[in-house]
Amino acid sequence: MNSVRRDRTLPILLAVLGLLVVVALAVVFSRGDVKLLDASTPGGVVQRYSAAVIEGDEEAAAAYLAEQSEPCDEFHTPTGDNLRISLVATRERENTADVEVSIVTFDAGGPFGSSEYESRDEFGLVRVNGGWLIERAPWQLRVCEAGSGVR
Repeated sequence: MNSVRRDRTLPILLAVLGLLVVVALAVVFSRGDVKLLDASTPGGVVQRYSAAVIEGDEEAAAAYLAEQSEPCDEFHTPTGDNLRISLVATRERENTADVEVSIVTFDAGGPFGSSEYESRDEFGLVRVNGGWLIERAPWQLRVCEAGSGVR
């Protein structure tokens, strides 16, 4: 009697590989949205302002700017499609605060694939009526009004 012995290595290997794919997808999709910081903190103000700029909502972004915000030489509309902002540090004083951020600019094209450039910059905030407003923003995230030379 000839018994045929089947090699079970391939089915086991495929099952393990399938399990790894399912676990990887679960990890990616369970990360969820960015956790919002408290809106009454300098970091929370910078987070909401940056999100508004990246989404192209200049009116919402302008609500987080102090009246005497630094001047702009020309009209500038930031391109948020290729920016990633991360909070690095916050230095809060009684009436002013500095929020250091990491700004990663990336480009999906190019002869060698995608490229990234990281820089660090600071937002300058001032306390107004118990809340925080932005006086100074990194140039990549600055919202300027056309023709006004201000904001």
